[in-house]
Amino acid sequence: MSTQPYVAVATSTGDGRDGHVESSDAVLALDLSIPGTGRPGTNPEQLFAAGWSACFHSAMKMVARRQGLTLTDSAVVAEVTLNLDPEAGPSLSAALHAEVSGIDQEAADALVAAAHQVCPYSKATRGNIPVTIDATVA
Repeated sequence: MSTQPYVAVATSTGDGRDGHVESSDAVLALDLSIPGTGRPGTNPEQLFAAGWSACFHSAMKMVARRQGLTLTDSAVVAEVTLNLDPEAGPSLSAALHAEVSGIDQEAADALVAAAHQVCPYSKATRGNIPVTIDATVA
């Protein structure tokens, strides 16, 4: 594994939430729109949820391997909420829901707690926004 950092670069253009985002390698190129306007496009909260769910899922699988656990199936759903408080202004909150099979509930709960400690998105948001995590064994 490389010890060199990976740097992701993306640029937002237009009117921010009603604009366009594109990665420096053009692999990601998406139009943005404000939810509820009926215009096509994603929004920053969906992008954040997508990134966090993928990152947390990877962290969960890494922790499972390190602990010698065999997951027969797994998924992570990230819900990112944009809270609109007229006095405090906008803020985020999040919920991470892990779905796993192949282990019992106690092991699943411990797995998601450990993944939450190593996931870079979880580390970046720790203490900054309210986050809940849970695991469901299927």
